[in-house]
Amino acid sequence: MNIRLAALRDIPDVLCLLRQVGQVHHEIRPDIFPENTLKYDENALAELLKDENRPVFVAMEGERVAGYCFCVLKDHAGSGVSTCRKELYIDDLCVDENRRGQGVAGALYRHVTAYARQLGCQFITLNVWCGNDNAMSFYEKAGLRPRSIMMEMPLEDTQC
Repeated sequence: MNIRLAALRDIPDVLCLLRQVGQVHHEIRPDIFPENTLKYDENALAELLKDENRPVFVAMEGERVAGYCFCVLKDHAGSGVSTCRKELYIDDLCVDENRRGQGVAGALYRHVTAYARQLGCQFITLNVWCGNDNAMSFYEKAGLRPRSIMMEMPLEDTQC
């Protein structure tokens, strides 16, 4: 398996994976994530791939994208309540549903970790939705632990 920065030619495969991850999120939280939606469209992906502070890595098996990892470099200047630090935020990590459990996510995560270290990052951060038990288990095994927890209380009688 080869892991590299995504290129324009990868967009069709990445869009297929974005549909898969969108469906996972819809199944967990249909009240937040509509069915059949994409986080990025083709044009947005093409623009994103130009941004050096938002690298997208793909795990390749032959000519096919088996998984991706969208990242965001965050450079915190520090303030009276926080320290100066550099983080690599994993915005999205997805493995093709036919390749899950076969080491693709681990390979992507190890690659991203090495990349973050090379850049001098002090932290790797990400968010994971409660109910996405497979992702939670993977991240815990990879050594991540909760930093903060967002809580909610649905208000049944309100709508947009």
